[in-house]
Parts: sequence; C-alpha cells; structure tokens
Amino acid sequence: MRLLALALIGALSASPVLAATSYPLTLQNCGMAVTFDKAPTRVVTIKSTATELLLSLGLADRIVGVGFQDGPLPTEFATLGANLKVLSDKLPSQEVVLGTEPDFIYGGWESNFAADGAGERPTLAGLGVASYVAPAACRSVKPPKLSFDAIFSEFDEMGTIFDAEDAATALVAGQKASLAALTPDPRGLTAVWYSSGTKAPYVGAGNNAPAMMMEALGLKNIFADVDDGWISASWEAVVDANPDVIVLVDAAWNSAAQKKKLLAENPITSQLDAVINQRYLVIPFPASEAGVRNVPATIDMAAQLAALHFSTP
Repeated sequence: MRLLALALIGALSASPVLAATSYPLTLQNCGMAVTFDKAPTRVVTIKSTATELLLSLGLADRIVGVGFQDGPLPTEFATLGANLKVLSDKLPSQEVVLGTEPDFIYGGWESNFAADGAGERPTLAGLGVASYVAPAACRSVKPPKLSFDAIFSEFDEMGTIFDAEDAATALVAGQKASLAALTPDPRGLTAVWYSSGTKAPYVGAGNNAPAMMMEALGLKNIFADVDDGWISASWEAVVDANPDVIVLVDAAWNSAAQKKKLLAENPITSQLDAVINQRYLVIPFPASEAGVRNVPATIDMAAQLAALHFSTP
C-alpha cells in the first residue's frame, strides 16, 4: 500500500490548481438526488472503503465517526486515522450516527442505509443529512460492470463534494500511472477468487472488483460469465475448472491461513493443482471491494503472481 502514498505525493506536486466547487451542488447517486449547500464538515463513514478514500483526500478532520470497518488501516493512514471515533464495530444504528450531528454519511454499501442501520436515505435527507452510496455497491440501480475508470470517477465526485478537486485529481493521476505500468500476465492462467465460505465458497463473479482486478492481472476468472459481483458457488464447480491460481481474501473473520487449511483438508479441493502447489495470491478484505486500495492491491498481487512457480510440461 506504500505505492498509493508515493503515487499521491508525486501527483500532488505536478497537478494543476482546479476551480473551486460551486454550491449548492446537486448530484445523482444510486437513484437519488443529493444536494450539498456547502462542503460537508461533519462526516460519518461506514465501511473501510469510505473511510480510506476520505483519508486519501486529506479529509481526516471532517470525519466525526466511523463504523463497520473491515480491517486495520494501511500503514500510510495509521497516523491520520489514529484518533478516528469508532461508533460501532458493526453497522451503527441511526441513533448512534445522528448522535455525532453529521451533515453527511458516506456508506460503502447501500444496505448500510436501512431503518435498522444508519437510517433510510429519504429519512436522513428530511433531517438535513446528506448521504452517499459507493456507486459500485448500489443495488437500487444496477451499476455497469466495474472498471477502474468508474472507481476514479467516485474519487473525482468525492473531491467535488468536499471542494477538494486538487487532491482527487492527484490521487487519480497517481493511480492511473501505477496501473499503466502494470503488465498483465501473458500465460493465460485461470483463477478463482475465494472470498469466504466453508461448505460452499463465496467467490468473485463477472462484474465487480474481483473481476476487474483479475482482468488487470491477466487472469481468466472461472466465474467471469456470471453477471454479478460475488456468488455462492460449489466446490465441485471449482474442482471441475481446476484453476491455476486461487486468490484468497484475508479477513479477520475468515483468514487466508484458515482458507489454506480448509482447501488442504477438504478431500475434494486437496487435489487441486493450485492447492498442491500452493499457488495462492492474498489480498486483505478492505482491498477486495471497490475503492482506493484496488490499484495498489492489484500491483501487489502482480508481484505475487510473478513469484509463483509453474512447472514446465
């Protein structure tokens, strides 16, 4: 993740000064019009993707509370995020969220905005609290297949909301430069993205962050033809495909080490070539969903992939 910080610093020094945001600002987000009379100053972020993007834009001082974080902050944000107020380890309630007197709630999933969660978006709007759903996680309006450009558009939009266009432009430029330097693996390797699950694997399908990152790596996703972000598959389907590589999502509740143990002990999966030869790529959970960590994580996995050993026939 150090790549993200270095790219941001380099791009900041070269980026032009942009025009300030003109308020009131109205934009469409996940099927809802959201209006800002000024840049938000009291923000609640829900999910790591939301928190880490605002930190990347230098907006730590605007965050009055965080909830439902998926893992520890990457090293470059440890100091910036050291004093963030944790509202809940899980999804905070509307009462807890409103107790921070927010003017903006930024959620990584649309489901964060439920009556038994942070509150429904129309209700929050009626209370004068703007809300925003990470576009890749929208469900009211199905988003198109995820691309890095779509993620960069979210960075730009957040820069506009906060009148932080210079920081957003620098962030996008740095990540685009890193991505442009990536050479996809040319070997035509197949892969499965193993997110979670034991009796049945929850895997990356064809249209969200896993598909996007595997394509950038040059890996052929065995579930690429499924028009969804993630799906519950079967071990039999994975075994039939016999992928060359297995991407393991490292989460606190289902670690990469636990996944390796399950794969090695399961009579079905233990015979997979990738398991026998330990051909794994590991990604931390907060980097596995659409957000600021996707590009650095893809670069990191490219290095892991280059180090894997494949026997010559």
